[in-house]
Amino acid sequence: MGIQVEYNPDLALRHISEFKNGRRRKEECLPESLELNKVYPFLKVGQRNYWLEGEIPLLETKGEGNLSSPLASIIILEATHFNENKKNYTKGRYKVVEVFCDQQIHFNGFNKIK
Repeated sequence: MGIQVEYNPDLALRHISEFKNGRRRKEECLPESLELNKVYPFLKVGQRNYWLEGEIPLLETKGEGNLSSPLASIIILEATHFNENKKNYTKGRYKVVEVFCDQQIHFNGFNKIK
């Protein structure tokens, strides 16, 4: 038996309608609007590791690897693993550094394009 850990180069959350329709917790979803310098909570199923030493992209996911282009540049402030009802989760907080309102490329891997 191994330890399943996922390494994520980004934070991918669901559309807020998933919460409003009762399918997801609020922390699993993007906020209704992203505000610069605001801190938001997040929750992901599974034991996940995030890069904590710089900016990473915030994406919207529809699941199954179906991801949007970056919506914002964020910094993960904290990430904690916990177990609830025999299921692993990762929760934490992220701060919005920049909100993107265009379709330009803003990241090359982990490197933010200035």
